Amino acid sequence: MTKTLTMNDCPYCEGHGYVQLLLGGSETCYSCQGTGSDGEEDDDH
Repeated sequence: MTKTLTMNDCPYCEGHGYVQLLLGGSETCYSCQGTGSDGEEDDDH
């Protein structure tokens, strides 16, 4: 199932809230902190 990227989806995790690691497993997206949305206006780092 492919998901279409919308304007509010995080560009790193594609709106999932997590990223797949190369060696297996997953972790919370460092860009959106797991929200899945592109929150540039409230980006703390």
